[in-house]
Amino acid sequence: MSEGGAASEQPAVPFAPKFVFDGKRMRKPVFRRTVDFNCSLIRRLKNYYKDSLYNKTSPSSTDPNSIINFQSTNAYPHSPSSLATTKFIHTSTNKIRCPVNVAKVLIHILKVVDSRRQKVDHGILKWRAHEQAVRALAWSHNGNFMLSGDNLGSIKYWQPNMNNVQVIQGHHESIRDLTFSPTDLKFASCSDDSAIKIWDFIQAKEERQLRGHGWDVKNVQWHPNFSLLASGSKDNTVRLWDPRMDQPQLALIHGHKNTVLDIKWNQNGKWLLTCGKDQVIKLYDIRKLEELQTFKGHKKDITSLSWHPFQESFFASGGFDGSLMFWNIGTESNVGLIDNAHEQAIWSMDWHPLGHILTTGSNDHTTKFWTRNRPGELAVTTVQAFENKYNNDL
Repeated sequence: MSEGGAASEQPAVPFAPKFVFDGKRMRKPVFRRTVDFNCSLIRRLKNYYKDSLYNKTSPSSTDPNSIINFQSTNAYPHSPSSLATTKFIHTSTNKIRCPVNVAKVLIHILKVVDSRRQKVDHGILKWRAHEQAVRALAWSHNGNFMLSGDNLGSIKYWQPNMNNVQVIQGHHESIRDLTFSPTDLKFASCSDDSAIKIWDFIQAKEERQLRGHGWDVKNVQWHPNFSLLASGSKDNTVRLWDPRMDQPQLALIHGHKNTVLDIKWNQNGKWLLTCGKDQVIKLYDIRKLEELQTFKGHKKDITSLSWHPFQESFFASGGFDGSLMFWNIGTESNVGLIDNAHEQAIWSMDWHPLGHILTTGSNDHTTKFWTRNRPGELAVTTVQAFENKYNNDL
């Protein structure tokens, strides 16, 4: 996967020579911008049986020469800090500059869809999907359909080839979030009209409304296994719902002192992560409705969250000031930080299914891509102005 883009000043390959002889003259080396994960997967498959047989895990290394033993992200379960994608690899911008409200990785073809006009990385595919700004995207679990919602409250169905097959008027105000049920037969939507709606996906019909929030509903997420939804609102509350019941509200959580901006279920189905304008992230165990941990570190509102696809205790968070942080449950401080990942708020983020690349979409009109450091490279704690013509980090 070859990437092209802006450059960073701080060399992440400290052992590389400053000048090389190209056959005619001495000049600065130019490093090809690549993200190659095939070799790491092959190495992981080769070592998997041996590591499982002896109950071993692959140790991470800082030796540059150990790059040949570099494995995929699931090979380092006891080294979560090595999963932090603090290395910048590419930025994508559109000709028509506007904020990127949401970014999602396509499950099958592994391209990135953002919400400017729904554009795939490198301009492979671009089309005008809505008449107003796209606010929400959601892929079905089987990867056969994508939902999109806009500022006018309309919801559209898309096939993987981006063929629009259905349009429904879902809400009277802006759609804020969309989420599929575990079976993909239902989906839920939430809006600034303070309503959560449950829809029959096949018939494209509304089944019921969930009322209880006193203000805009900013996000709704379906539990990965059960008929259970979690929602966060401008009324500072998180609510749990069972849409099958006559009285669907199961629990009310007053954990934040300001607007709840994002919530995410962990794939283990036990943990719920929330964040908001009070600059804290909270982790809840829904089995007991207890708060397990509070994460502090962001200086501004926390606008987005994303769990790592393999390591269940590892997640990333994005801030209103453009900061990007990485956290591990049980650790008080962050395990990775990029102060100025974006110039403005990070509205959305999504992991590559293999966990080695993170995509972030921002109010600064850009979609950026980040990867983990290779052995011997220095972890980045801040991103300075990208002025160098060539990115020696790569």
